[in-house]
Parts: sequence; structure tokens; C-alpha cells
Amino acid sequence: MAFGYQILGFGSGGAASSFSVNYLVIAGGGGGGGQQYYYGSGAGAGGMRSSVTSTGGGASNETALSLFGGTNYTVTVGAGGAAQAKGADSVFSTITSIGGGRGPTTSAAGTLYSTDIDGGSGGGGGSYGFEDPGSGTAGQGYAGGAAATAAACAGGGGAAAAGTAGGSGEGGKAGGAGASNSITGSAVTYAGGGGGGGYTGGGSGGAGGGGAGSSGGYLGPDATPGTANTGGGGGGGGYGYSGGAGGSGIVILKYPDTITIANSGGGLTFSTSTSVTDYKITTFTAGTGDISWS
Repeated sequence: MAFGYQILGFGSGGAASSFSVNYLVIAGGGGGGGQQYYYGSGAGAGGMRSSVTSTGGGASNETALSLFGGTNYTVTVGAGGAAQAKGADSVFSTITSIGGGRGPTTSAAGTLYSTDIDGGSGGGGGSYGFEDPGSGTAGQGYAGGAAATAAACAGGGGAAAAGTAGGSGEGGKAGGAGASNSITGSAVTYAGGGGGGGYTGGGSGGAGGGGAGSSGGYLGPDATPGTANTGGGGGGGGYGYSGGAGGSGIVILKYPDTITIANSGGGLTFSTSTSVTDYKITTFTAGTGDISWS
């Protein structure tokens, strides 16, 4: 049976009593570092967990969940972090993806903070040797790139690759690439890391929604945010410019087309497609709430 989906049993009235659900759960990306008198590193992408095609951090696909009709299961779509803030977790039932680590904010004199840079993928290392990169979460994403020896801030980590290490020059470095997933029937890349900020130029965002870093020294402008519903990390601001916010996460579920999903208590923004034969695909783009099937 295609994709490992299997109806295990039916209750009265034809409602499925037990069935398999494949999933893609991506957390919100972190916000890039940077503000007046400081450089900003690229933020880490939101953690990526999936039972289809590919998951984050180079791990093997996870196992589809066996669920029951008439039972409530929680779904939360994690928001992207504001500039200099960690992304929020995304949840489906027992599956939690961790929000992306924020990009550090540093200068030649030191670091503004050293917390919340770890995440699903980690924030990039800082400028002038200050602030080590944030770590990724096993099975969800990669670390940020190593700290620079000058103004060239590192990129944040992505679902498929670590951020590019900072350098000895003045241009920011690229964010790590995200990973491709085809749970919807089409290949889409998610969870790219944010590019690092610099003085003469910003690093590019990682494929999969990572925001680009920006220049400093009146070259600006502010860094680019991560793309909504990809979990992309925000770009780091160049000297004197703000980092970009992280992109919001997404939750996508694929299950047999013989059953119907409901969010009876509200709180979730979602749509359901029947474009893949024998399956329904429900995509959640915002909110939190309980779902059930009948």
C-alpha cells in the first residue's frame, strides 16, 4: 500500500477506529541578530521532523503515527521569532519541533547576549570571535556557522546543512540550506538558515525560506525576514541595522481520504486538499487547537 498508510479497523458508522497519519512538522525560525553599534548573525531555522521524504539534521524518516477516530490531538503552528528572539515550537500530537535559535548580536567589544541561540537549527557565530554558534537539535537541524574573526558574521543553520562560517573579511556569510519534502505531492524546500550580517554586504539566506543578511555602515537596509510557513531563519543585520524576523512554521498531515478532519474548538487556520489519489492532505498555517477525525 502506497506510502505506508493503512486502515487498521473501523468502528460503527464507518468511522476509522485506527489509521496512520504521515506528517511534516516545522517550527518557527529564529530572528536574526543586530542593532545599533552591533553586528547580527543569521538565525537558525525551525526544527523539521517528518515521516515522509526527508527530515531535518540528516536523520532517517520518522514513523507515521497510528491514531484513532473521535480522539483529540493537539496541533500548534510555531510563530517565527522577532528580531533577536528564538522561534516558537510546532506540535502535532506527540511530535514537537523546536524553534530556531536566534542570531547573536555582537561587536568588536563583545556580545550583547548568549542565550537562546540553540534551537531546531542554531544561530550563527558572532563577529570578531565573540559568541560560538548555536547548536541544532538531533534529527531536526544543524548548527550555525563558526564565529568570524572580523565583521563577517556567520549564517544560521538549516534543516539540511550548517550555516557558513564567518570569515576574516567584512561580508556576512550564507545560511545553511533547508531540506526538500514532498508530503503534498510536490517537492518543496523548507527550513533554510538566515544569512549573516556584515559591513560590506550580507550573506544570502539558505534555500527554504532563510532571510538574507544586510550590510552596515549606512549601506543597509535592515535584514530580510524568513519566509512565512517555511520555518526559515531571519537574516542578521549589518552594523547598525536590525535583524529580520523568523518565518512562521507549518504542520502538514497526510491521511486516508475515507475519513474527515475537524477543528471543532477552532483556533487553527488550515485547508484540506484531495489532489493526491486516495489521500487527504491538511495544511495548518497558524494557530493552536485540537483536531479529530471521524
